[in-house]
Amino acid sequence: MMAASFDPGVLGTRLAYLKDGGVEELGPCGFFWLGGFMSEMTGTKGEALAHLARSTRRPCLRFDYSGHGQSDGLFSEGTITLWLEQAIHMFIAHTKNKRIVIGSSMGGWLTLLLAKRLEKEDPSAFRRIAGLVLIAPATDMTSALMWERFPEEARRALLERGICEMPSAYGAPYPITAKLIDDGARHCILPDGLALPMPVRILQGTEDLDVPPDHAVRTMSAIRAADMTLTLVKGGDHRLSAPHQLRLIQEMVLTLADRADGKTV
Repeated sequence: MMAASFDPGVLGTRLAYLKDGGVEELGPCGFFWLGGFMSEMTGTKGEALAHLARSTRRPCLRFDYSGHGQSDGLFSEGTITLWLEQAIHMFIAHTKNKRIVIGSSMGGWLTLLLAKRLEKEDPSAFRRIAGLVLIAPATDMTSALMWERFPEEARRALLERGICEMPSAYGAPYPITAKLIDDGARHCILPDGLALPMPVRILQGTEDLDVPPDHAVRTMSAIRAADMTLTLVKGGDHRLSAPHQLRLIQEMVLTLADRADGKTV
């Protein structure tokens, strides 16, 4: 495994990142990976994209948010605002060519927020986004998938102590802070929707208990894009990390990258 490099990041918090594939930043369309809540850039899907980048000689950038993986910072200090600023910083600082932005779970929400912010604040960077691939996108998760679904006991803990721990099927309980919930409310997309000019692909497992299929439908309904599809993977869980599911992700990403390069697909 490659050794991670480190960027000074936002507000001095070092962010670990990896660059894979082609080194020519002005070459073919590359990839930009945004992982999920409490995930790491070296997870199964991140590694699958890195392998695709190396095999096709396309540049790929992946990084760990603060409090995740090899990056500095405390997870409990993280917010959607902070992680979004880090995603924007890494996209602008470390990519120069067209990119397909791929986001999983919380990363899917951040992918949409990244596009929204860049369109307003950095049009040239925005035009380099050649397509979006959203894997079980946890759009507006702090409200729609957390606060609204939390039991009364968890809500009371957040209100009284500012933190609660929610069980996780993937390991230790997740520490959820009131700061995360309150901050997330500033970034909701579902109520007003979002217009996007680039192609958008959503991949969703039918047996996902963390981000249910109907939430993917809500996300699709909120996004106004001329070229948009929702693909349901029968029996797929939230991770979508089985070999055939990873191949589906790779094919979806590569098809958009080839299109961005002007290849007939």
